[in-house]
Amino acid sequence: MCSIKKIVLLIGFLSSITVYGQEIMNLEQILAEINANNSSLKSYASRIQSKDSKVEGAGSWMAPMVGAGTFMSPYPGQGMVGDSDRGAFMISAEQDIPNPAKVRAKKEYLKTQSQTYELGRSERFNQLRASAKYLYFGLLVAQKRIVFQKENQQIMQTMKKLAEIRYPFNQGPLNQVFKAEGRVYESENMILMTEAEIRSKKIALNALMNRPATAEFAIETEYRVNFSPKADLDTAYLAGTRSDILHMEHDIHAMEKNIDLMRQESKPEFKIRFDHMSNYSAMMPRQFTVMGMLSIPIAPWSSKMYKSEIKSMNFEREAMRQEKTAMLTEILGMSKSMENELLNMQKQLFNYETKILPSLEKYLKVSMLSYQENKTDLNTVIDGWESINMSQMNYLDQLQKYYQMIVDYEKNIER
Repeated sequence: MCSIKKIVLLIGFLSSITVYGQEIMNLEQILAEINANNSSLKSYASRIQSKDSKVEGAGSWMAPMVGAGTFMSPYPGQGMVGDSDRGAFMISAEQDIPNPAKVRAKKEYLKTQSQTYELGRSERFNQLRASAKYLYFGLLVAQKRIVFQKENQQIMQTMKKLAEIRYPFNQGPLNQVFKAEGRVYESENMILMTEAEIRSKKIALNALMNRPATAEFAIETEYRVNFSPKADLDTAYLAGTRSDILHMEHDIHAMEKNIDLMRQESKPEFKIRFDHMSNYSAMMPRQFTVMGMLSIPIAPWSSKMYKSEIKSMNFEREAMRQEKTAMLTEILGMSKSMENELLNMQKQLFNYETKILPSLEKYLKVSMLSYQENKTDLNTVIDGWESINMSQMNYLDQLQKYYQMIVDYEKNIER
């Protein structure tokens, strides 16, 4: 018997070492891990570098064109041809010279592309941060739930033992023993479900942090989730904070740069060409041609293209501005509605914590005391146990909704 007790104590000691040895991670540490290691966020860095590389090559010229062939040579079979009419061997070189204003406008436009991915990364991190908070706060609620469930299971196990002791002395019917036993097994099932929920949420958090799915960690069970409405919440605050609004503002800015680039199409392009000719006749001198060429984009038949494109982009830019204004108004209204609902939920949770649950706990204690004094039967205790059990689960469901709405609110205002 002594050796069995030692083994049990040793197992308990080893179990406590395992739990104690788990890495405890708070919410800020998890968010930092996601920001540093999440695979979908890492991809944005490569895309940004890709766009920056394009900016470096924006000022390059087109490759020169070089050619060689015969010049003004008669077709074969033309009869007698004099030495001066035999033509020449020609070497030709041609180079397009871009307009400097066009090059500068193209660089400015390409610079906006890398900034687009930077803002896209901020949007993605806001989504991942909200997902991590959902999971973390879900774990907090699950930990509270399992504490309640184990306490309730312990109460029912005690009641079952008392009923088993009383039955032989005709102080309680046998059906009450089986009823208590069924409630004990129901409690066990609920605990198993909660433990599975905790494992699933930890696996999901590990995936967000790009860690092995089975990596063990514990959360801070004392973490307090507080809600405080943003005092100066208005459209100006949202316009300067929300990454998707900043992204839209940047898209408008990029559209303006694209319009500037299209305006440069009215400016001419340059080209220079050099031809060298060596005559087949030794009596004829070597010759060359140098030509500078200039495009005329303001010609009516060519200017319609870029003018209509500029007009179209101006309409698109105005539409984006109107869409941004509508989004800000909608987001502000949604956030204010969330504030009102969260404050109402706070009152409900306060009632659960200070009135409903304490009253039901007192009822259960009085019922248990009456049962121990043989003044009532086990059915009354089980009814009280079921009432508090249900209220505790309702309270935790409400608490989880409260936490989820806080996450939605903070995601909305990106706090």
